[in-house]
Amino acid sequence: MPWKQDYTISDEIGIADADIAWPHEKQCGFSIVVDLSPATSPSGLDEKSLSYPTYHFGMNEGLDAFLETFANHRLKATFAVPAAIAKIYPATIERLSAAGHEIAVNGLLGEDPLTLNDKAEVQRITQATDIMTEVIGTRPKGWFSLPRPTDPFATGNVSGRTIDLLIDNGYDYFGNGLADDAPHYWVTDFDTRRNLLTLPYYYHFDDRFFLMFPAEGTGLERPDVLLRNWKSEFFAQYRRGRYFSMTVSPQRSGWGHRLNNLDTFLREAVALPGLWNPTGSQIADHWVSQHPAATHLKLEASIWQNHEGSLS
Repeated sequence: MPWKQDYTISDEIGIADADIAWPHEKQCGFSIVVDLSPATSPSGLDEKSLSYPTYHFGMNEGLDAFLETFANHRLKATFAVPAAIAKIYPATIERLSAAGHEIAVNGLLGEDPLTLNDKAEVQRITQATDIMTEVIGTRPKGWFSLPRPTDPFATGNVSGRTIDLLIDNGYDYFGNGLADDAPHYWVTDFDTRRNLLTLPYYYHFDDRFFLMFPAEGTGLERPDVLLRNWKSEFFAQYRRGRYFSMTVSPQRSGWGHRLNNLDTFLREAVALPGLWNPTGSQIADHWVSQHPAATHLKLEASIWQNHEGSLS
């Protein structure tokens, strides 16, 4: 593993290259996550973020460009959507679903659950699930907590309750975990092996940190570095037969040369033989079938020791 989830939560041993099995003997799993959250603070979306001009562009021209690009390359994506956005733009969500893309939940407001108390987080997850079920017509299978511009660790956040609450609410997977570069099981209780399948996320492959840094409009955006990161990591994972996931947003990558970069990368990726492009729920279904926790979740006692002044 690159590192343990939050350093201490999961004591799972990562899967070896040779043990990964993709459908129909495919070489590599390749997923696209589209972030449709306008949230700019830990509290989630508000009137200001909803009215920001680039978000309106992203939900219109940018999204049109994304859908055309994905269709041209015959690719499907998982759209991580705050439930409130799905409620505001139901026709857009219906259009995404009709094109074969998956709709997953990115919180009620795209908020940081660390800002919520126990009762509030339970209510938010229930409310978000109910809203998304109403909008898309089926119960959502995936939940994301993607980073916001003010996220100090660039990873997104969960509370100590989040994963257990997602299990209780019937979710099949959590969409952005840091504990491995392949799908893995986030363990919430070592003794009972209670867990939830988690899909890899890494901010080096998220356009947020290259197209809005240090702040949008400063002229210091780095689209070429982002393209280099996508290519370098994807081809490394492809050679090993592992998994690559990228995160993009139409409000950031839907513009001119940035869209050209995305198109260039996708064109080179799909040209390789044996590429499997699942949505989040498809990768989850496959992984729990071929690598079920009952036989593939290998736990060892934590080597962590508490010391005075530690952050445990």
